[in-house]
Amino acid sequence: MQFRLLFRHRGIMATASAAAAVAIAGGVIAAATPPKAHETMASTANSQQGTSSTGGQSATQGKPATPPKPNAPLQVLSVTPANGGTDANGAAPVKITFNEAVAASTPMPAVAPKISGTWSVSGDKITFQPTLGWKPGTHVTVSIPGGKSGVQAAGLDSPGTTTTAATDIGLLPESTSVKYTTGSYSTLRLQQVLAQLGYLPLTFTADSPSAPAITAASTSAQMSAAYDPPAGSFTFQSGYPSELTGQWTTGKDNMLDKGAIMAFQSDNNLDMDGVAGPAFWTQLFKAVAQNKRNPNGYTYSLANQNSPERLRVWHNGQQILSTLVNTGVPGAGTQDGTFPVYERFKVTEMKGTNPDGSKYDDIVKWVSYFNGGDALHYFPRPGYGYYQSVGCVEMQLDPARYIWNYTTYGSLVTVMGPEA
Repeated sequence: MQFRLLFRHRGIMATASAAAAVAIAGGVIAAATPPKAHETMASTANSQQGTSSTGGQSATQGKPATPPKPNAPLQVLSVTPANGGTDANGAAPVKITFNEAVAASTPMPAVAPKISGTWSVSGDKITFQPTLGWKPGTHVTVSIPGGKSGVQAAGLDSPGTTTTAATDIGLLPESTSVKYTTGSYSTLRLQQVLAQLGYLPLTFTADSPSAPAITAASTSAQMSAAYDPPAGSFTFQSGYPSELTGQWTTGKDNMLDKGAIMAFQSDNNLDMDGVAGPAFWTQLFKAVAQNKRNPNGYTYSLANQNSPERLRVWHNGQQILSTLVNTGVPGAGTQDGTFPVYERFKVTEMKGTNPDGSKYDDIVKWVSYFNGGDALHYFPRPGYGYYQSVGCVEMQLDPARYIWNYTTYGSLVTVMGPEA
């Protein structure tokens, strides 16, 4: 006998998005005070040490080098991210490169929307390092001030240098701006982190072992990797059947991703919709920083409707159960496919209508719903291994009770074989 769920449950979206967004707290730019001294270049004369006729040092030795006077207007050679870009890394530094060294005390550019970060000058570059970063899909504007009150070359901050016009040598002639849009968080990075935390039955190996490690405790580093993940490869943990492994696609949404997202949402008190949205990514970064791994391990269930019908269950790569089951009769067949567990009860009531029009109302035990009103559960029958239910996967009491502790939220259930 089979039963249908009596109430409407929280909705499960059909497709997981791995390119979803995360909210980043905004704030006024925390611009660091520019350094008091700038990297300078010594003149040819000052770079050579002189000696007196008695072998002593010359009078010029030990004096600070004087930066050369600029001989042309200041120019912006490049800005990274580039103007007009639509897939920028929102956590990466903003770098502005000029045609010559910039004064340490020069006025700094500005970014909008404003976020916390630090401006710095080094040689011919001005850099903004976000404390965190902009969320995906943000339209960013970098404004670079020009004219007499704008960015100036290093030689203009030396004694005795004066300017009289906005186009004077060493000044940026006029203000300019660069606009770009941040991209989306990567499905590939989502998969890498979910595998790292044990929510996927795979391990990830970076292509370059010598590549800089992504600091787990640094939200900025994690955000940057979410935009621009490291290259590498995935390997399935041994023991899982092809019915599971054949559904995996690296870098693209698939049912394994959705189940893993739901499992993570359940463990972290998030709405269990199977979508990697802003709240999900925020919590995922925290979980990585704390190395908060999947507490339930990885479980996969496979119900085969070929006679005699049988359910097999794997946990952490080991098959832990093989038992005869019943699936749906004609007119109430059990749908083939792979579905994540979205609701669980030790005991619940099921009501519905049988194919012949009669009603049923039963108390059932050890229930894990995976597809609408279809569930894995215990129900007493004279025998098992063939079509008897109204869509559910029924089994005997002991196996039902045993696997209930493993078929946690987000764990996948595959039904295969001829539907009645």
